[in-house]
Amino acid sequence: MKPHRVIWIGLAVAATAGCSSVLPNGLKAEAPVPQAPESTVELTPPAPSEPTSPSIPENLLAPDATLTLADVVEIALRNNPLTRASYFRALAARAQLGIDRAPYYPTIDVNASVAHTKQSVIGGQFDFEQSTYGPDLTLSYLLFDLGGRAADAESSRLALLAADWTHTAVVQNVILGVQQTLVEYLNARAQLEAARTSLKTAQTAFDAATARKQAGVATIADVLQAQTAMSQEQLAVDRLSGEVLALRGALATAMGLPATTPYDVGDLPEELPLDSVSRAVEDLIAQARAVRPDLAAARLDAERADVHIKSARAGGLPSLVASADANRTYYDPSTFASFGDSWSARVALKIPIFTGFETKYNVQKAKDDAAVALAQAETLEQQVILQVWTSYYGLQTATQLVKTSRDLVASAEQSERVALGRYQEGVGTIIDLLAAQSALADGRAQEILARSSWFYALAQLAHDTGVASPTLKAAVSVTQEGVTP
Repeated sequence: MKPHRVIWIGLAVAATAGCSSVLPNGLKAEAPVPQAPESTVELTPPAPSEPTSPSIPENLLAPDATLTLADVVEIALRNNPLTRASYFRALAARAQLGIDRAPYYPTIDVNASVAHTKQSVIGGQFDFEQSTYGPDLTLSYLLFDLGGRAADAESSRLALLAADWTHTAVVQNVILGVQQTLVEYLNARAQLEAARTSLKTAQTAFDAATARKQAGVATIADVLQAQTAMSQEQLAVDRLSGEVLALRGALATAMGLPATTPYDVGDLPEELPLDSVSRAVEDLIAQARAVRPDLAAARLDAERADVHIKSARAGGLPSLVASADANRTYYDPSTFASFGDSWSARVALKIPIFTGFETKYNVQKAKDDAAVALAQAETLEQQVILQVWTSYYGLQTATQLVKTSRDLVASAEQSERVALGRYQEGVGTIIDLLAAQSALADGRAQEILARSSWFYALAQLAHDTGVASPTLKAAVSVTQEGVTP
């Protein structure tokens, strides 16, 4: 059998065998639609994706493990999907840079073709039938383009730098979120402990009122008022217990772990480095303008948009392209030769004369986009300045609140002791005692909130100035079972 017939028979067999499987490949059944506005469609929910196994250091799994906030942040950065997404965006930007640098290299294509021709010549007196096949090699290289490919490559380089800065911003946002969630959790735990202490204090008042009632020097009204105050403190304990468990799950989620993960954290620190920020607000603003990653990314986007103007303008400028082509063609039947070689080389100059004003509008659009990107960067810079200003004075206020609330607790404790002694001695009223205990409970809550707010404000200031480093030296202990707050 002749070679060309073997080729055609093979192609026919492949087409026949693939017609039932190749052509419909990728086609899906039509999606259903509701029959009327008031009707619905029975749909099968998509299968859930396999959850990503969280990355947890081995020392965290130990029953007696203790971790600092820095360790908790590390876990969050490993497991948070936001950091993974920004990381892969940076990798995609790096790949795009390689794509836009490709025009600096020549392109080489290898093609192979098979053709069968049947012709009639000399008015149909003779029939001519021939098969041809063979390879073809094509090379093309852009020699000169007046800066178009350079602008595209520079734009991609700036985009990669912006993606790197954006990833840093995402990391800092995750750090801030973990810090703030941990502070909220520790605040709730401390408030719960304070409520339990206030409950014990209310129990003391109830016992004193009961003892005086039994001694005949107090009325049932004293006992009932003390019991009411004790019940209110019990309600506060119950409410805060639920908040602690909810925030416990929120902190686990912030670390990228299931909310049911068994763990616990240490207490809110008593001693605070209240003088840790001694720099002037102007210095912090200058630092934020220099190192804030989101601001750096915005500036790079503006610079990238400006570079794109050159790329748009180059689309209407001349370009010089060199190309070469070589092929070998085999003939069947071979009347004079079994194959023939041919090649060609050329240099082409392309000069756009008229493109329907496309280049003009592309350049104008690029200029407008650059103006928008520059305005957005300037707007963000103003927002950064305001954020640092606000968080700086927020920290100053939190520092003063810590000092004032501690004075409040000290005076409230002394007042409560005096009121309790006076009541036990019979020279004070239950109203005075309950008022003193209420003031003490409120003072404890305010002092804990002030400490929590100080840590919260410090973390916010660190983030706003572009630092976002862990500042709370709290220990985290992991347990294997139990969810007791």
